[in-house]
Amino acid sequence: MDETDRKLLSLLQADAREPTSSIARKLGVSRSTIQSRITRLEERSIIGGYTVRLSDEYARAQIRAHVLITVAPKLAPRVDAELKKMIEVTSLYSISGVNDLIAIVAVETTSEMDDVIDRIGRISGIERTTTSIILSTKFER
Repeated sequence: MDETDRKLLSLLQADAREPTSSIARKLGVSRSTIQSRITRLEERSIIGGYTVRLSDEYARAQIRAHVLITVAPKLAPRVDAELKKMIEVTSLYSISGVNDLIAIVAVETTSEMDDVIDRIGRISGIERTTTSIILSTKFER
């Protein structure tokens, strides 16, 4: 990857629907060059897909939390699979330290958050959870 690829990825992360002609103008290259680079990045699995980005207004209305999770080591694959089934869990990270995982949870109400945290805690193999509600996002890249 060169500097143009990095700039291209940054522009696509900001708005994956931006026309290739607009991206080409911003990067000072031809539209066909941009299309070729995007294809190459997809083929190399650097671009793994495209997704919907929620509006800031909708995202701010959601209640989000980081749920720190300690797992019984032998049951870790089962825990991962169960958490993946929960649509409220938007991402799951394996971490170092006292805890094993961080689940990012997003819901619309506090009662939903309470329910999700309880459901997570009931998963066989989860030994302990600690939840931190996100109050505001200072910045996101």
